[in-house]
Amino acid sequence: MKVGFIGTGNMGTILLEALISGGAVSPSNIFVTNRTKSKALRLQHKYREITVTDDAEEVIVQADIVFLCIKPIDMIAFIKERASLFSKKQCLVSITSPIQVPWIEQLVEASCARVIPSITNRALAGVSLFTYGIHCEEYWKRLLWEMFSKVSVPLEIDERIVRVSSDIVSCGPAFISFLTRCFIEAAAAETNIDEDTAAVLAENMLIGMGELLKQKHYTLPALEEKVCVKGGITGEGLAVLQEEKGEMFEKLFRATHKKFADEAFHIREKFNV
Repeated sequence: MKVGFIGTGNMGTILLEALISGGAVSPSNIFVTNRTKSKALRLQHKYREITVTDDAEEVIVQADIVFLCIKPIDMIAFIKERASLFSKKQCLVSITSPIQVPWIEQLVEASCARVIPSITNRALAGVSLFTYGIHCEEYWKRLLWEMFSKVSVPLEIDERIVRVSSDIVSCGPAFISFLTRCFIEAAAAETNIDEDTAAVLAENMLIGMGELLKQKHYTLPALEEKVCVKGGITGEGLAVLQEEKGEMFEKLFRATHKKFADEAFHIREKFNV
């Protein structure tokens, strides 16, 4: 099975490296291209058996599965210009949330799907979000599911919850990293601990907490309850968090959904899909 990657930005690279590390795809079966070819060549330096092509057209011709890892605003025009190159025997996979699969299905004969990855997939963990086109063949559905089962927990979702699911799965690591960094900086500002030491403690706390959840020792509510001894220090801290959080997360979801709606509107308007 030949697998193509068009675009080697952050998520394209993470996806490629995850699938190789998880044994889902052999480097010798991978074809890669990028608008800035030097970025693709850096991947080839790490994985010498992958093939770097001069253009996207060659990837499309060579690959059975094509992962399109480019900006949403560029995607429809990109596909329209190369629609004739895709055949019914292929599968085209988008990794971006604002582009609905039916829009792509209107443009090509290939089976179409969307797989939204997460940076956590690089550690062969986390979730990957699936939506399929109505004409996507069962063969490709099974194959994609098997591939991503080696690097994540694949989950098929309804179009109505694509954005919020992506906020949690794909954007979530950035949100939690930001909160953790604020936690570390405040610790250093308010106490005698230095930021480096606080970072080591916080990072390992997150790793340990992840293991507790992974091994199903506790759920999130149970974990909070176990740590929070009645009348203790943890309770004092939680009270501050409860008071200060306000509508922070509600506003977060409003902002991401507004951006998502704006992007989708402009894409549909510009390309009339």
